[in-house]
Amino acid sequence: MMTDPIADMLTRMRNALRIRRKKVKMPVSAEKVGIADALKREGYIDDFRKSASKPNEGQGPQGWLEIDLKYGPEGEDVISSITRESKPGRRLYTKCDDIPLVLNGLGITILSTSKGIMSGREARAAKLGGEILCKVH
Repeated sequence: MMTDPIADMLTRMRNALRIRRKKVKMPVSAEKVGIADALKREGYIDDFRKSASKPNEGQGPQGWLEIDLKYGPEGEDVISSITRESKPGRRLYTKCDDIPLVLNGLGITILSTSKGIMSGREARAAKLGGEILCKVH
């Protein structure tokens, strides 16, 4: 049984980036779709899509989330690091004024707020705090 599906998502993305895959596939959930949407809005991935699962595929009825990873024009990594911050055993919450900058603004923090999952920049603009899910740079 998986206890932290977000950590699983980030690990799948790290592994796919390490071996230069174009796409990564994982079980879908609303939270994962929110994180993928925030990454797309900030320009860290090309696109994502949800697809239905096929019979005998070993997956439940919820289906799959497929993320198209992004690389630079010379093949360099757009995402050099993606780390889980808040964990099931240690939740991290922040106010809108205390949202951490990643590499002095070169990276992003992804938060779960009362208005949905958004980047730290969007949360500061909306004056929302929340749970720090991950940091990306």
